[in-house]
Amino acid sequence: MKEMEAIFGESSYIDSWMQLVRKVSWNFPGLETEENLEEHKQTVLKFMNKLQAVCVKDSETIVGVLLFSRNRNMICCLAVDPEYRQQGVASILLRKALAELDRSREITVSTFRENDEKGIAPRALYKKFGFQEGEMTEEFGYPNQVFVLHPYFQFNRL
Repeated sequence: MKEMEAIFGESSYIDSWMQLVRKVSWNFPGLETEENLEEHKQTVLKFMNKLQAVCVKDSETIVGVLLFSRNRNMICCLAVDPEYRQQGVASILLRKALAELDRSREITVSTFRENDEKGIAPRALYKKFGFQEGEMTEEFGYPNQVFVLHPYFQFNRL
């Protein structure tokens, strides 16, 4: 397989993007119904317009997606096609998003709690990137935990 890279999502990718979202929607609270999925599609298009949506493609198929918010300095959503997991796709996406966010401020992401089977891979990923466990929270009626990447300061700027 050729070298994969994260690129900004464009509205022309929306069908392929949503195919992936549908494939993994069972794993994401808040995407249970057609109405939820349509709402998510509109959200993705807004993020694409603001250059806050990145994806990894294998030829024309989107195999990983990530939404982030510059205003809130947070990772909003990250998903990888089950057939492409354990191949570094999530790391490629996260590196691209972190390069776009303000590293002098806290960066947050909400993910699954420790004893949630769905949380094993995402929690390991965020920890690998230096995120630390933060407050317990709830999203779409589902128990989550916030992870925080603390700012780093560069003292060698003279």
